[in-house]
Amino acid sequence: MNREMQADIVILGGGTGGTAAALAAAKSGKTVIMTEETTWIGGQLTSQAVPPDEHPWIESFGCTRSYRQFREGVRQYYRDHFPMTPKARATVNLNPGSGIVSRLCHEPRTALAVLHQMLAPYVHSGKIKILYKSVVEQAEVDGDQVKSVTVKLLETGDRIILQAPYFIDATELGDLLPLAGIEYVTGAESVEQTGEPHAVSGEPLPQDMQGFTYCFAVDYLEGEDHTIDKPQMYDFWRQYKPDFWPDRLLSLTAVKPSTNEPVDYEIFPGHGKFPLYQYRQILDPRHFAEGTFDTSVSLVNWPQNDYWLGSIIDVPEEEAARHLNEAKQLSLSLLYWLQTEAPRPDGGQGYPGLRLRPDVVGTEDGMAMYPYIRESRRIQAEFTVLEQHVATDSRPSGTAEEFYDSIGIGCYRIDLHPSTGNRPYIDISSLPFQIPLGSLIPKRVTNVLAASKNIGVTHITNGCYRLHPVEWNIGEAAGYCVSYCLDHGILPTNVRNNEETLADFQQRLTSEGIELKWPALRPV
Repeated sequence: MNREMQADIVILGGGTGGTAAALAAAKSGKTVIMTEETTWIGGQLTSQAVPPDEHPWIESFGCTRSYRQFREGVRQYYRDHFPMTPKARATVNLNPGSGIVSRLCHEPRTALAVLHQMLAPYVHSGKIKILYKSVVEQAEVDGDQVKSVTVKLLETGDRIILQAPYFIDATELGDLLPLAGIEYVTGAESVEQTGEPHAVSGEPLPQDMQGFTYCFAVDYLEGEDHTIDKPQMYDFWRQYKPDFWPDRLLSLTAVKPSTNEPVDYEIFPGHGKFPLYQYRQILDPRHFAEGTFDTSVSLVNWPQNDYWLGSIIDVPEEEAARHLNEAKQLSLSLLYWLQTEAPRPDGGQGYPGLRLRPDVVGTEDGMAMYPYIRESRRIQAEFTVLEQHVATDSRPSGTAEEFYDSIGIGCYRIDLHPSTGNRPYIDISSLPFQIPLGSLIPKRVTNVLAASKNIGVTHITNGCYRLHPVEWNIGEAAGYCVSYCLDHGILPTNVRNNEETLADFQQRLTSEGIELKWPALRPV
């Protein structure tokens, strides 16, 4: 028998954007029900095991106050709970992992603990209820409004009907959109549709989207043998060579994203090449008292384990399951290749001391709980951000398009990974940009906001709007927007399209520490 639950706001998806939305709504005094497919909230930061990808100015400005509180909370968590060296404890901008990808490389479990701390007052008070291991299954729609959403609990098979005046879709794949009949697009738009210089020519390619990745954690114990069993698909992946790749995928030769020219990597630093292990190193023993940790820990999200042989969006369930399995097999095959065949600087082969660390990602098989999703279904929004709005080469003024309805800011290169259409990287310079409220609002449905990678961007601009601090800002603004709508008895489109109302709402965002405009900066 179906149960029913009600709240002021239902947030579907407990990832980075969903968690930020729940925090904002609860701060605004609203009751929230948030669903989450895994057992960890946080998405990119936790269950997908991806350390933050951030812009160069992140320590000073360019994110919301609450995202900065999260970042500082990560650092303080280590100071409060771990025996650290005096030098590390005194380091203001501590990078716990000393990784290259970010100024803050940390363990997924630490991010999870900090997110729980941030939500704790509202979870304990009952304002936020989280339904773990639940997936969106059905939506009831009346005209241009969603009335309820049914979710299935994966462990029991029970179903719960969730009712609310407002729904926020923060799922990783935009799961609500097809179920509620909300108009959306997928894949690559054509240049004829968008006018974007890097869009595909001819017909749009709805099944051509960025690959996804099953990340995993490893450490390294020299002289020990932690070789895993040979993966079932190892022979396939060992021989696989993409058309646009200079060597087999399982090799230390890949392509430089910005030029698609060959580039050689090394596993560990010391021989003048880019060190993959240090790239997303999330724990550095040197920051802690001697004996606390025996080894460093790194997350493997490398060019060699991006999966692009097929989509998991809008395909039959069996096909999606096959691609998910093959993506896991690719990551396991990469590990096995590293342990047994990867060339060493001393002329030998393999690093058997590389040890899979399931505990770091909270799973039995050692793969992250959820694949790292780079591209989702995207709403047909009141406003769609195009390459022409943010790409450096498209902006002779040297600044990105200024959006009157800004609800936040972000910055990252337009970074698209190889796609399911067998297309290579697209990596081009972009300018520090704003996030327009119109990109969160569907064209037709009035009581749903997008709050993840499903906003009104294109295949191209998704490449700079999909990163951690931007998704957090999108989710936080969505949470405040629906709360504002409930307080004033209006719809999100009314907030955007009434000058006085928009100014009042933007002032609310500013008071909550959301920056709406960049100072003068250089491109990235």
